[in-house]
Amino acid sequence: MLEIRDSGRGIIIPVRATPGARRNAVLGLHGGRLKISVCAAPEGGKANKAVAGVLAKALRVRRSQVKLVTGETNRNKTFRVTGLTRDEIEARLNSL
Repeated sequence: MLEIRDSGRGIIIPVRATPGARRNAVLGLHGGRLKISVCAAPEGGKANKAVAGVLAKALRVRRSQVKLVTGETNRNKTFRVTGLTRDEIEARLNSL
């Protein structure tokens, strides 16, 4: 089960990132985190931007509504999403 929570300033989504993959995709769940693969290499923040972009596309929101909160240099990251409720996020992720 995905462990998303409300932070008061948005919804926090835990993510397990896999940089350097063959394609950009949401792959499912991994230990309570949303598993996202991206083609970008983990250098200079490229993979973080790519993961945020994949997450934004999956949730059908603007890229500016998705912010990296923790895990800049770690595979385990947390993102804050604004403009959606927890129920809306769960529904959109379940439709993937």
